Amino acid sequence: MADNARAKRLADLIREVVAQKLQRGIKDPRLGSHVTITDTRVTGDLREATVFYTVYGDEEERTAAAAGLESAKGVLRSEVGRAAGVKFTPTLTFVADALPDTARTIEDLLDKARASDAKVREASAGADYAGEADPYKKPGDDETDGDAAE
Repeated sequence: MADNARAKRLADLIREVVAQKLQRGIKDPRLGSHVTITDTRVTGDLREATVFYTVYGDEEERTAAAAGLESAKGVLRSEVGRAAGVKFTPTLTFVADALPDTARTIEDLLDKARASDAKVREASAGADYAGEADPYKKPGDDETDGDAAE
């Protein structure tokens, strides 16, 4: 349990250090203000860290940001080692976060469902019941109830 807490603390520290360094310390134009660090995960042995990021922009900007992060990996790892003060600084792996794309897909599906619901509501606005408003039989409503009692 203590290892998980330590890995979590190190992951949080790595996320903060990398985000700050990207904002203030890296002069690479590919890593402008459109790169956001979303999450960091560290293995249980504290040897490897996966840093998840998103890029605000088109596919060309995402590709450029990925290349910029790969080229800045050494500088970022050195900064993490300096801030963490651990015996072995974890290797950094940068992975584009799929969350924004997934959220966009879910939002598109919800929009389609809303449009479908609106069509059903529009079609049923002036519609009448196929039979009676209340199709269920109730005791005493029908003359066949007397026949059943005999």
